[in-house]
Amino acid sequence: MEERTTLVAETPLQRLMMEKALAMAQELERAGTAAADGHVLDELETLAMARGRDFTRGALEGALQGHVDALEKKLRRAAAADVANDSGTKGRRRERS
Repeated sequence: MEERTTLVAETPLQRLMMEKALAMAQELERAGTAAADGHVLDELETLAMARGRDFTRGALEGALQGHVDALEKKLRRAAAADVANDSGTKGRRRERS
């Protein structure tokens, strides 16, 4: 019997990683079924190591990109606030008498 579970992703990165994890599990299942007798462990281990590295690299890149995006957004807001604050604070120059 097939078991179903509903997962809820709270961020785009979580959704992407869930999809990748599911695809990796499906690929491992197919490879295990197709592997020749006596070679299942070797083939699945090789595949798991390669896909695991890709999975981990993708997770790291996604997490880092999220932090970069958040920092850039924060810096843009700060720059916009600085520009807004500077526009009304400059006084008029006095004319020489």
